[in-house]
Amino acid sequence: MPHLTATTAGTASTGLSPGLGIPGLAHPLVAPQEWDTLARPGTPLHWVVLNVSGGPGTRSDPHCRQAVGQLHTAGIRVLGHLDLAYGARTFGELISEAHRYLDWYQVDGFLLDRCPAERVALPEVRRTVTTLRALLVPGHIVLGHGTHPYPGYAEDADQLVTFSGSWSDYRWSQVAEWTADHSPERFCHFVHGVPRGHLEEALRIARWQGAATIWFTDRADRGGRADPWAAMPGYWDEIVSRIGTGVSE
Repeated sequence: MPHLTATTAGTASTGLSPGLGIPGLAHPLVAPQEWDTLARPGTPLHWVVLNVSGGPGTRSDPHCRQAVGQLHTAGIRVLGHLDLAYGARTFGELISEAHRYLDWYQVDGFLLDRCPAERVALPEVRRTVTTLRALLVPGHIVLGHGTHPYPGYAEDADQLVTFSGSWSDYRWSQVAEWTADHSPERFCHFVHGVPRGHLEEALRIARWQGAATIWFTDRADRGGRADPWAAMPGYWDEIVSRIGTGVSE
């Protein structure tokens, strides 16, 4: 059974063993079985992102409250989805959405999706993260760059998404040298379009590149016309058994 890279002595650690990060399933009303599956015992989940409607929505959603409640009962961390739009969103908009996530769904942290990666944007991202941490005691912050950002971002987040994209790009990707100064527990990889026959290879790449939180799916984005993260991969049981404690029934 493949294992992702173990924590390097002397590096920062989030206390996570290898597992799955779910970047955003379809709404629980559309995909109730998928949300129920996530709450089953033995599923190696680090966290699940709740994205109601491009954010928290305009009012509390009972279906989302129920899904989040099931995950919390199972001891699973739920993150609210905040879209930074690569720096185009205002500080006030983001913090307002964060308050709604906390008030309505009692989330445990946030995924800051489409996070800028450049050095010049770091102060504003740091301002947002600092404010979110003041609201979350404790809390978990994931910066969703989707690529290797300026190294200073690692000082502010619990985890960084350093790859988000297709299998055709991932299989030839290279890891940034500065990541070797940090534990694999600090990094996440999201890969779509991974064929079942290449799942083992994808896991090896994550291990070699030092990413302890992963989400691999055989779903494709169809040239940007579909959300590959909205549904479970066809090999859900297999990926759970490879990195977790058992296969879901």
